[in-house]
Amino acid sequence: MSKPAFRYSHYDLNEQRAGTVIEITLSAIANVRLMNSSNFERFTETLKHQFVGGVAKKSPIRLSIPESGHWHLVVDMEGHNGFAESSVKMIDKTSAPRMQKAAV
Repeated sequence: MSKPAFRYSHYDLNEQRAGTVIEITLSAIANVRLMNSSNFERFTETLKHQFVGGVAKKSPIRLSIPESGHWHLVVDMEGHNGFAESSVKMIDKTSAPRMQKAAV
């Protein structure tokens, strides 16, 4: 099993209900990837995976859990310089913008 060649921060969000909103605070532009367990495993094996998120150019950003299950959040700097400090918190269910799914 190979690991991604770039540094990343991993947050195990455990079991979450669909519609739960998470807020991610970043110190710099970074990639934000919200993935279910199987896609996170594929990510760690550097395989093609799907996620909700993308390049976060502002902070904080909010993402909505698309379906109930075990979720992981990764913040990484692939394609960007430096390292972004990050934090994640659960917030009340509100209207959070949903970023499109992407494949890497």
